[in-house]
Amino acid sequence: MQVLQTSSIASLHDIHRATHISKPSLLRILKTLEHAGVVSRRLADGHYRLSAFARAARKRDAYERVAEAAAPVLDRLCQKVKWPSDLLVPAGDHMERRETSRALSPFVTHSPFHTPREIGTKVNWLLTGVGRAYLAFCPAGERERILERLRGSRKPEDRLVRDPRRLEQNFAETRTRGFGVRDPSFVGGPYGTPPFDDGLAGMAIPLQDGRHVYGSINILWIKTAFTIDEFAARHLADLRAAGREIVTALKTRP
Repeated sequence: MQVLQTSSIASLHDIHRATHISKPSLLRILKTLEHAGVVSRRLADGHYRLSAFARAARKRDAYERVAEAAAPVLDRLCQKVKWPSDLLVPAGDHMERRETSRALSPFVTHSPFHTPREIGTKVNWLLTGVGRAYLAFCPAGERERILERLRGSRKPEDRLVRDPRRLEQNFAETRTRGFGVRDPSFVGGPYGTPPFDDGLAGMAIPLQDGRHVYGSINILWIKTAFTIDEFAARHLADLRAAGREIVTALKTRP
């Protein structure tokens, strides 16, 4: 517990080196603490942290709590649909990946430039499904603050902010559809880097509690396998159920 108090997140090997407790014993201890709700395990890489829901947790940003609530839900969603999901949250002029089930999926859905387990990957607001899902459903004041920040950007991904009519049309379409999809011009790649065609399509929904939006979750698939309508008919209900489960966990746990 003292080791985890001094580090925001740690691998089993990190804890072993700091405590000199054998790894089999550590696994038993950590599993007990996890079952008690004191420790949580990150889905993306299996690292451990003090639970954001526990009083013993060190102070972290609010989105760590969202990531912790999302991890087991995204795990179960991937087991059911096989395709992977991400949790993205606001991070200023971009969104940031805080949890992912990519490492658990039997399908290869990542570029060679970053590993499927990487947490902290940046994605743009305006061309991605997760960004559009968030912006379409968040309060108008919050959306305007984000767009105002993007108006000073010279990055190609943010160019759409200078076409407010088209932008509002995209948000209206997202609200009508009920989920966000990529702009046809966007082929993939982290925010602020040259585009890289990752061969993927995705659909994303906001984690919405009334007017408040915690973040967005998606399901990704190889775009040649299904059209958006075909995939939505198969798995949109599963994605929405996962979103409701995450929001319920955030509302009911102190």
